Amino acid sequence: MNEMKKEVAVFGGGCFWCTEAVFKMMRGVTSVLPGYAGGLAVDATYERVSEGDTGHAEVVQIIYDPALVSYKSLLTVFFASHDPTTKNQQGNDVGTQYHSVIFYTTPEQKIEAEDFIKHINESNNDGAPVVTEVVPLEIFYEAEDYHKDYYANHANAGYCQIIINPKLEKVQKEFADLLISIENN
Repeated sequence: MNEMKKEVAVFGGGCFWCTEAVFKMMRGVTSVLPGYAGGLAVDATYERVSEGDTGHAEVVQIIYDPALVSYKSLLTVFFASHDPTTKNQQGNDVGTQYHSVIFYTTPEQKIEAEDFIKHINESNNDGAPVVTEVVPLEIFYEAEDYHKDYYANHANAGYCQIIINPKLEKVQKEFADLLISIENN
């Protein structure tokens, strides 16, 4: 019996409710956990991070099986599901906690993320450059329970309808081959 290999990816693409919902749809992803990373404070809570002075970003920790989904596929969906060209802002969410960031957990992830960004910037002469940071993951702080599975638990809420649903629809349309089939749910 083959044991599943697990790897960890950590992405910050604005509000972690949106990012969590996007990656929960992906085949090969076994866990998506919202949290905080990258700050200087010794502890991170939603209230402290929301003040914008801890240096933490809202992120998701993704546990995935590289035999079923590649890190490059995760990067592709990450960059397509948020605006990596705006500093400290995603839509109406403004503040340092919403900056675009990749926290790598291996040297290979660092190289792949940097190459991916370089390719985007070189192939996009007319657009704004990618401002996504690529930094090592030092500490991941798990978000409070009320943030976990936010979209699944609040799909009819205004924020979910107006902000998250369009992102999910875009990912479903553009990356259907990378998603869990509906029959399996």
